[in-house]
Amino acid sequence: MFIDKVNIHVKGGDGGAGCMSFRREAHVPKGGPDGGDGGHGGDVIVRADAGVSSLIDYRFKHHFKAQRGTHGKGSRMHGARGQDLVLKVPVGTVVREYDEETKEVGETIADLTHDGEQVIVMPGGVGGRGNIHFVTSTRRAPAFAELGEPAAEGWIQLEMKLMADAALVGMPSAGKSSLIAKISAARPKIADYPFTTLIPNLGVALTSDDYSFVVADVPGLIEGAHEGRGLGHEFLRHIERTALIVHIVDLTGDWEGRDPLNDYEVINRELELYADELGKRPRIVVANKIDVPGTESVCEKLAERVRADSIAAAGGDEFAESPIDPKLYRISALTGAGVDGLKNAIGSKVRELREAARDAEAQSSQYDYVWEHKRATRDAKFEVVRLSEHVFRVVGPRVERMVVQTDWDNEEAISFLQHRFKRIGVDKALDEAGACDGDEIRIVGYAFEYESTRMAEDLFSELED
Repeated sequence: MFIDKVNIHVKGGDGGAGCMSFRREAHVPKGGPDGGDGGHGGDVIVRADAGVSSLIDYRFKHHFKAQRGTHGKGSRMHGARGQDLVLKVPVGTVVREYDEETKEVGETIADLTHDGEQVIVMPGGVGGRGNIHFVTSTRRAPAFAELGEPAAEGWIQLEMKLMADAALVGMPSAGKSSLIAKISAARPKIADYPFTTLIPNLGVALTSDDYSFVVADVPGLIEGAHEGRGLGHEFLRHIERTALIVHIVDLTGDWEGRDPLNDYEVINRELELYADELGKRPRIVVANKIDVPGTESVCEKLAERVRADSIAAAGGDEFAESPIDPKLYRISALTGAGVDGLKNAIGSKVRELREAARDAEAQSSQYDYVWEHKRATRDAKFEVVRLSEHVFRVVGPRVERMVVQTDWDNEEAISFLQHRFKRIGVDKALDEAGACDGDEIRIVGYAFEYESTRMAEDLFSELED
């Protein structure tokens, strides 16, 4: 089964709780605090692996969770970090945010195009700090510690796009599968009816000078493919990565008696409508089935059209370099006529494009850093929403995690939470939103009575948040 798009739910490991403990030794009647920190939870990592060829492992299992951190103990014994969970995906997988409720795809997290490239999609929760961290000049024996931070969780989408140097595109039954079978060891299903190929096929071709390149046989496209007709979206996305498009035109018009020139126009238009960049991608046009009698005239007309399009793509300059090869390659995938020349031409163009892209690949994005920065910026934001005249709700990932991390059976821990709110600007935001003394403030499943002045500011002014 060929699975190239899945939605999965991932959750990092929760952080372990910090320990509230005091030294208990002989002849030391008042030992100081010695509670250890909780261990951080494990991260959920998506890693590209050249040994994985599809997303079949995520077809039936949709929920994944990393290991939680262990709790801290006395005598400054810190908890162990939770084990990371590594999800292996094929090279060429795009990782995006996904909203399960609205079924909408969000921001791209990473585009994993190299073996071993990885990104942390859900970080583990931070372990709670033990009471050794809360000692100040005025509070020598803090009787509280932090609970472990709940890990982030959510849905992501994994979309596999084939990694190929050249893609064979064209109408159904244009001869794409026959051609890839001729130039490589790939053995796709070949038959005399449309849509024989329902999944993309990859093959490795070797030129006469022993230069190898990867070619993809993409299922046939039809008019309206950019709108999803004939599974157009499912097929077109596999062309996005290829450096070179090899456009196969059936000179016979197949059993439907289509006009080959119109087929040529339809495929060009569908590529451009799906993604403007595809319309400008380097391209080689191939006229197939020259072995069929009576195709000479239409072949000449197609050659003239290709040359005209090449000049137009070069800005009207006949001698300028154009993304469209001005030569029409004439072959018969059945008899093999012209196939070797076409294979060498594709290899030569791929080599040229690889050299041009080498510097860009060397400067590939560091997704861990880019995505982590975006996530940290987003998590730090919060919003005050007025629910009624005297009821407000504070919404924000960081603020909500602080609340969940607090031990609500410990008054000192609650006072410390109030101090943290003051530090990050929650009190100021509530004042600006019109909150008054006695109003109800709701954060996740907890409700507070608002006070404009805080004793905690004095009690914890020396603590480092």
